[in-house]
Amino acid sequence: MDFQAGILQDGSPMESLEKQLICPICLEMFSKPVVILPCQHNLCRKCANDVFQAANPYWQSRGSLISGGRFRCPSCRHEVLLDRHGVYGLQRNLLVENIIDIYKQECSSRPLKKGEHPMCKDHEDERINIYCVTCEVPTCSMCKVFGAHKDCEVAPLQTIFQGQKTELNNCISMLVAGNDRIQTIISQLEDSCQSTEENSEAAKRELCARFDALAALLEEKKSELLQRISHEQGDKTAFIQSLICQYKEQLEKSSRLVETAIQAAEETGGAAFLMVRPPNLSPLCWIVEASKGGRLEKIEQGYESMDAFSVSLDHLSEAVRALDFDLAEEDEEYFDGEEEEVEE
Repeated sequence: MDFQAGILQDGSPMESLEKQLICPICLEMFSKPVVILPCQHNLCRKCANDVFQAANPYWQSRGSLISGGRFRCPSCRHEVLLDRHGVYGLQRNLLVENIIDIYKQECSSRPLKKGEHPMCKDHEDERINIYCVTCEVPTCSMCKVFGAHKDCEVAPLQTIFQGQKTELNNCISMLVAGNDRIQTIISQLEDSCQSTEENSEAAKRELCARFDALAALLEEKKSELLQRISHEQGDKTAFIQSLICQYKEQLEKSSRLVETAIQAAEETGGAAFLMVRPPNLSPLCWIVEASKGGRLEKIEQGYESMDAFSVSLDHLSEAVRALDFDLAEEDEEYFDGEEEEVEE
């Protein structure tokens, strides 16, 4: 007997009960319903097995020793990991089976009323009980014998119904399995995205550490070279300051000698002049004293230059500009494989 929702009146408690007993896969009443733990949704065992087989094409029969597979509930998309028994390892829902049996008994005890079964539009007293294969529409026997479908090919309505319902169930199973595979790919892509972010952060930290180490090395080298320049500067300025002191001493001696000579030159009398003039104011002494300034040590031309401490960083600048990431061989093979996949 075909238990469909049209048997009962809309809005009745029995109709509400019937809606709770419909499998979301085959859209029929549950047949050997199984409970999907832990979400507690029910499915026909055959429908659940079809979905499981489509989502796990490499899963074998219960007699195999391999592990089970993943099953995603079509109602709430909750994922369950099944054991090697697959769907047959799920618990049967005996309570729902008993409710279905009681419901069917209640429905079978109710007499069918006229109008509860689809009737033919051309023959109001005839129920639609056959299917016109030629026109692809359901019709009645009178239409086949005397009516518009007398020259058409017909088939039993229940046969067409079962065939199309089976085809629809197969399509639903394929769609559910396809959705599971898409969801699996999405999960993999999300994991890849997260791994990419984590690996990128690690690569950034490593790159910053390497550049910080290079900057520290450059700073250390700069300090060393600055120290050498400062040392050379100290040596040269100390030597120049010593020369300045020597020349100042010589200048002071020469100035005192000039002052003494001027005082002697101011005497007008010969005796007074000869008595005041120091004995060392002979022309020879003047020459010797004047030549002492010329014999003092002098610095060479360009002595103050620090050109010897210039550093050329052009090659380092070029090396820094040429810095790039090292592409490993396996990375090159990976990218080549991706290009081949894209081409395919």
